[in-house]
Amino acid sequence: MGMQPAPLVESTSTTPLNDQLGEVKAELHSIAKRMEEAEVRFDRVLKGVDPSQQGSARNLLHYLALRSVDIRNLQDALHMLGLSSLASSESHVRWQMNAVLQRIGEATPEMPGELDDYFSALRKRKERAAELFGTKKNGDIPFIMVTFDTQLAGDLDTVKNLLYSGMNVARINCAHDDESVWQAMIWNVQKASKTTGIPCKIYMDLAGPKLRTVVHGSKGNKPKLKLKGVHHIILTEEGEAVDGDIPMVYCSERGIVEQLQEGERVLFDDGAVESLVEKVQGKSVKLRILRAPARKPAIKHAKGINFPDSKLSVASLTEYDIQCLPFIVSHADLVGYSFVREAADVAELQKRLKVLSAKPPHIILKIETLDAVNNLPALLLQGMKDSSFGVMIARGDLAVEIGMERMSEIQDEILWICEAAHAPAIWATQVLETLNKSGLALRSEVTDAARSVMAECVMINKGTFTIEVVESLREILKRSGGHRIKKRYLFRPLNIASRFLSGSLELK
Repeated sequence: MGMQPAPLVESTSTTPLNDQLGEVKAELHSIAKRMEEAEVRFDRVLKGVDPSQQGSARNLLHYLALRSVDIRNLQDALHMLGLSSLASSESHVRWQMNAVLQRIGEATPEMPGELDDYFSALRKRKERAAELFGTKKNGDIPFIMVTFDTQLAGDLDTVKNLLYSGMNVARINCAHDDESVWQAMIWNVQKASKTTGIPCKIYMDLAGPKLRTVVHGSKGNKPKLKLKGVHHIILTEEGEAVDGDIPMVYCSERGIVEQLQEGERVLFDDGAVESLVEKVQGKSVKLRILRAPARKPAIKHAKGINFPDSKLSVASLTEYDIQCLPFIVSHADLVGYSFVREAADVAELQKRLKVLSAKPPHIILKIETLDAVNNLPALLLQGMKDSSFGVMIARGDLAVEIGMERMSEIQDEILWICEAAHAPAIWATQVLETLNKSGLALRSEVTDAARSVMAECVMINKGTFTIEVVESLREILKRSGGHRIKKRYLFRPLNIASRFLSGSLELK
């Protein structure tokens, strides 16, 4: 890809305009060259995507070329010159950069094929979102996806009320219930949609590999391993005999524990318990407890296990997932691919779906592992072999994998890269979660929900107050949506400004 261009020297009021323009021109041309090199390098990949995705794939490569260098000083210089700083150009980055070059009297390099401008890219994103999520009355806010609880299989009235409240997509998690329950849920959605006249898409999540705790020897209905005063535990597989009196927890999936290395972290129950591999003993590892809840520290049965530092060989598409595919293909509009890690995973699902149907459900890539974040461009380019697909920012497992401190940064990066690929994004997990469980939202949750307007769709989990959540979310999105498109702020009239300028307030 060539050498990185040298950053611009910070300009001052005494910097000659011609010198500053010369530096800007040189760096813009250097970035343009990187974009051209990216197209040449990935020519075979570009030729392999669906014809309708060609422009999107090119724009993604252009954006990655732009973001592979530090352009902060260039952006300051562009802003000082009254030009676009390229800060909101994800969807049409090369076109925007060419526009800047033209404004400063530079010829733009010839490139094969048309470039997306702002409006053509916006049209693509809207069309693809509509293909995935359907139609809705309010075009200024994202679609709303609702996770179905088991009880909705027998509660037609609530499904109707969800549609009236603003639900556009019904989510069914194949990790729970069975085909008879899923079928009843789908029938209720179809009946409610026909009665209300409100369309609703069906989204079904593949379960993916379930890495769960297995705890033995505890009394009661909720087995757990108490950690008070415990500094070490053994993680092993079912049926493995381990000498010594150190407490043991089993991993539900065989072949995982033996892949761990010393110094790697193991997290239990959404990161509530953090441990470190101290010693590898065949199919068992000795873990040192680093952190546990202060109140009732324990590892409970059937809780998730995460291995954020480990390179695991584990199939994203499980045998159970494969068994579910015929039902999903027959009934769903969208299929969520859980714990996808690399492009080969996507290719496998695409192949299996096409064997089952000429028009299979659209794939939603769930980004919930560090590998998926690191491989996001490759995942998107593989997804582009279909005419339409989407991405879900599955913030629950993802936050455990990457750390809570990085969550805000990473979710923004995923949104930017998805916008560059013109791929619709779903903002998911714990949206207005406290409101859903208790009936009262936290202030921080409302702010988080407002930020979700940057995505094309927002997913809420199941809960006691789901209808209230949908109604509140719709109102929050309506207010936020008038101020921004993606991360580009829109200047609609501000009541604060209008009241002040039209009033007769005298300042003292």
